[in-house]
Amino acid sequence: MSRIQDALRKLQIEMPGQLSRSGAIQIASVGLAETLVDTPGRDEKSKRTIRINLDLLKRHGFLPPEDQQRRLAEQYRRIKRPLLDNASARQAHKEPDANLILVTSALPGDGKTFNCINLALSIAVEKDTSVLLVDGDVAKPHISTLFGISKEPGLINLLDDESLRIDDVVLPTDIGGLSILPAGQKNEHATELLASRRMEAVVTALSNASPDRVVIFDSSPLLATSDARVLANLMGQIVVIVCAGQTPQHALLEALDGLDESKAINLVLNQASSGSGAESYGYYGYGYGDAALPD
Repeated sequence: MSRIQDALRKLQIEMPGQLSRSGAIQIASVGLAETLVDTPGRDEKSKRTIRINLDLLKRHGFLPPEDQQRRLAEQYRRIKRPLLDNASARQAHKEPDANLILVTSALPGDGKTFNCINLALSIAVEKDTSVLLVDGDVAKPHISTLFGISKEPGLINLLDDESLRIDDVVLPTDIGGLSILPAGQKNEHATELLASRRMEAVVTALSNASPDRVVIFDSSPLLATSDARVLANLMGQIVVIVCAGQTPQHALLEALDGLDESKAINLVLNQASSGSGAESYGYYGYGYGDAALPD
């Protein structure tokens, strides 16, 4: 656990303090995998295109007001760049499935969904990369609810109905480079479906579908359900959101303890302020082989 403890120490030293929660940026098998994409799905023209209502996201605290947008955009550039570098097909030593990124937290309320949405929006503006945002928090599908697609067929339907293909459930948006896979309908066997061989095939198909696409999974908190750990085992990179002044260190250590340290595991400090009082989303990573932690 020395890497984890070193990362926590740097979080404590370099990113002291926290923002008020009333602030403007408040966090409220291979053959099978091939069949998931080879069979044509619904005609693209018949699909519902999701309109991303930026004003609605601002009102609900998932985007900052205009006077903070440039600052937040720069912070997410810092967060996304190591993730994209690690996922890039052009990278000489590409990590396995590094284009599959799980965003999670130790506990509810740490800002997981806020960061997941903003990370996806930031990646969507990349010139050579597209992003698929997957609502993998099937217990509490906040992303599906927020974008008005909670009743659309999604991930759970894809796992439960073998006649469905990935293209049947992925929805385009009016933001170029961004598509969304909803959580789908409730299912009492959701955890078993996520742990199934079909899920492995779905993840493999998503990873191999396009060398220029990043797939971001929003999952439940690691200590809230077993679903997050099931998903974490399938991902190439894991981003754990830590809420400054709120996430107990013992909870974070417990959450990280169950993760595979051979993967690229990253910590994002949320709701923190720098010494100058400016809002900041600190990014710290470990799990990149011999790479040193940023000073």
